[in-house]
Amino acid sequence: MKIRDRGVAGDGERIRFTSAILPLWARRTKSLDALLPVLYLRGISTGDFQEALAALLGKDAPNLSPAVISRLTAEWQGEYGHWQRRDLSARRYLYVWADGVFLQARMEDHSECMLVLIGATPEGKKELIGFQVGVRESAQSWRELLIDVKRRGLKITPEIAVGDGALGFWKALDEVFPGTRHQRCWVHKTANVLNKVALSVQASMKKDLREIYLAPSRALAEVAIDVFAEKYQAKHHKAVDCLTKDREALLAFFDFPAEHWDRLSWLLTTTAEAQFYSISANSPTDYSAPKLTQINAPRFQ
Repeated sequence: MKIRDRGVAGDGERIRFTSAILPLWARRTKSLDALLPVLYLRGISTGDFQEALAALLGKDAPNLSPAVISRLTAEWQGEYGHWQRRDLSARRYLYVWADGVFLQARMEDHSECMLVLIGATPEGKKELIGFQVGVRESAQSWRELLIDVKRRGLKITPEIAVGDGALGFWKALDEVFPGTRHQRCWVHKTANVLNKVALSVQASMKKDLREIYLAPSRALAEVAIDVFAEKYQAKHHKAVDCLTKDREALLAFFDFPAEHWDRLSWLLTTTAEAQFYSISANSPTDYSAPKLTQINAPRFQ
């Protein structure tokens, strides 16, 4: 079907055809733009993109030369840099989740990890606040990230932070946002407690732990902890000590609205966190993978 876009309408205006399907000047689909950073993170070298795209999209896949891929990674880095410098003065986060995701890319000779900070706004929307490469989960690395977001305008202290047992984050949090309450992740704590006992005991102990964090009120959760301690103290005191030493931080979520309890008691509850963990699980460990310092920009995409 032919469309005449050079003619003139009855009112003298030029007739211009505009596609309702494809945006102007589009050379790649949005799905392809989303695929490219994923391939990069999976260790596809710049010279192998054409072969990979042909295998995924067919022999007529668009030709992406190494120069094009290098230009795209530079663009990603620019977008990531702009996002990292964005103003946060208008943002407020009631709850924050923090975790360090260790990546295996390129088998680095020292333990680096991706520090991830996610926040929930008063409207209930979860947003990625910031992430950066850090040395393990040290207090200094977390301090740098927290100070950076505060310097960019995040002045209102979050009400509660959810994290695992990494002491570096909690130390840095108390220094930068001293009013924020601590909530320990029950996924990590359950694993830590069960590691203290034999496999034959773990099933029943796990059931008793569920009675604590699934309790309908804080008062009943307190009772459940006391019952747990009385039941296992004689033979499994290490497991009891592992649980009770963080008693307050494990039950802090009960002081917030009940509809939020399932989100505040667990760390791994967001799509963004799952995306970060997918890199940790699937990134190649040889030298075809990008360095950790090169991962930030395509991961931001």
